[in-house]
Amino acid sequence: MKTTGIVRRIDDLGRVVVPRELRRAFGIAEGDPLEFYTEGDKIILARYAPGCFICPETDKSKLRSFHSKLICEDCIKSIVDTFDKLDKPINS
Repeated sequence: MKTTGIVRRIDDLGRVVVPRELRRAFGIAEGDPLEFYTEGDKIILARYAPGCFICPETDKSKLRSFHSKLICEDCIKSIVDTFDKLDKPINS
């Protein structure tokens, strides 16, 4: 993790300003959605990228919408393969 030397205070409403230099460096524009993560005692701010609700895939070309949820092609294939195996008789 790279330190920037930039320090900001939280205002009385809990807001913090992301410095212009960082917004420009990461291509973050006004109105862009951001997501918060935690890791130990750290709060991590990242550009929000919707992805598969089963795995962490976020490549838009691999995502499909199913009942208002996003699911990737690999997870679809895995689910189909699992159900195909369930349809086969079990030999003992």
